[in-house]
Formats: sequence, C-alpha cells, structure tokens
Amino acid sequence: MEKSTLAAGLLLAASFSTSSIADSKNSQFVSDWWHQSVNVVGSYHTRFGPQLNNDVYLEYEAFTRKDWLDFYGYVDVPKFFGTGNTPNRGIWDKGSPLFMEIEPRFSIDKLTGTSLGFGPFKEWYFANNYIYDMGRNSASRQSTWYMGLGTDIDTGLPLSLSMNIYAKYQWQNYDAANENSWDGYRFKVKYFVPLTQVLGGDLNYISFTNFDFGSNLGRDDFSVDGRQARTSNSIASSHILALNYDHWHYSFVARYFHNGGQWQDGVDIGTPQGPIKSTGWGYYLVAGYNF
Repeated sequence: MEKSTLAAGLLLAASFSTSSIADSKNSQFVSDWWHQSVNVVGSYHTRFGPQLNNDVYLEYEAFTRKDWLDFYGYVDVPKFFGTGNTPNRGIWDKGSPLFMEIEPRFSIDKLTGTSLGFGPFKEWYFANNYIYDMGRNSASRQSTWYMGLGTDIDTGLPLSLSMNIYAKYQWQNYDAANENSWDGYRFKVKYFVPLTQVLGGDLNYISFTNFDFGSNLGRDDFSVDGRQARTSNSIASSHILALNYDHWHYSFVARYFHNGGQWQDGVDIGTPQGPIKSTGWGYYLVAGYNF
C-alpha cells in the first residue's frame, strides 16, 4: 500500500530552506544541485493496508530546487534487511521488490516568465505526485498519478509552507474497484520549522499531511456484514523531528492515520490480525547518509 515515506528529515528540510548541502560548492558531495542520500528506515505499525505492518528497509532519496523544477522523490526496497512482521513481505520473500514516489513541481511563474504571486502566495506550480508499487502480481501492484496546482506561501515567520491540490488518476490499485479511472482528490500541506542546534547539528520540525477525499472506492468496493470495507476518504499526517549534519541525518517520525489506505477501521475481513486497524499512530526511525 502507498507509503508516502517520510524518511530523511534533512532532505525534506532542505527542500524548503537553504541547508548546508544546498549551499555547498565543494567536492564533498557528488552534485551541488542534485541532493541525495541513502537511508535505513525502520517502521512500526504503519496502516496503509488492512493489517498493521512493520519493516526495516533501504531507501534512496533525492531532491532539487533549480530554476523551474522543484523535485522530491525516493525509492524503497521493502524488507531489504529481512526484518518485519508476519504479514509483511518484500524483495527477498516474494513481496514487492520496489516502491517509489516522486513529487515533481514545475514553476508556472518561471516557465512563463511571469510573476503570478499575490498576497502571501509567492509562486505557483503545476504539481504532481506519482506513486508506484512494483508488486509481484496485480493484487500487489499500485500505480497512481495525482496532478494539480501548487503554491509556496509567505507566512512572515521562520516557517516554510507549501500547499498542493490534486485530482487523482488511478491505474493499478491492488485489484480495488477504482482501477483505471479518475477517482477523487488530494490536498497536501507541508511545512518546516527550524528549532535549534543540538550536539553540533540542526534540529528541525517537519510536517506533511495528505487529505484524500471524493473517491468512489467506499461506494464501489466490497462490503462485509453490511459495512463497506473501503472508504472514500483518508488522512495520513506525519510529524518529524530531524537532526541534520552535513553528511549524516537522523529522524523520528510519528504518523497519524485515519482510514489509512482508504480501509474502513474496525471491519473484519478475515485477516490474521482481526478487524482492520486503519486508524491510529505509526512510527519510523531513520538514519541516512548524504553524498
């Protein structure tokens, strides 16, 4: 199920603000404009599917903000270290060998040579969010494209804020009823707050929240004992404390799910863990190296 991973606080932070990496012009990094890291991520009780999921996996993450392009993305190798709970499968045990998400935004202002900002709205973008789960078969594969309008907002505070609104086109979706159709919308808000210096590094608070709504899945998918197993809306809200150095970064993430993955909390579809637990908190620990 869709992860929308968190991971590295450093890269998310740097995508909103000037960081030591973004400013670096020396040879300690592979590129001075394509900022990247490799991360080890441990997750506990994520709720994008009908069962609670734990995993330890490898991740490549990258971002850039250059001219008309604002890009963030990552590629995960699920269960790379062979560690996870019983329902979790990954690259080595016939689960998904790859999960990826990219968020390219293209500046309308810069591409048209026109300043479209007004009031607190600094710049406007053609915003995209594409998610792909390679899976092993159609029941374990996802391909989703969100497309719409984005903006950066001047808050007048030491707070970086961006918002995007998307329409969703759903290709594969683990054999759900909304495949190959336009199905719903997403509103995404991201913000970054620098906090203080700790142990020689920069401590930051980063948050991003996805509000998914207007889907037909809650109406068209299957039901159990008169209750729909899927929902037409969901929320995933991530809250990150990130400690960043030039090369190393460490993050703790608390993520709140409401109907995670558009699964109806409390419905019993016969999984080994019992009724669906799609509402509640999940947690992540991240350690990464920027190169």
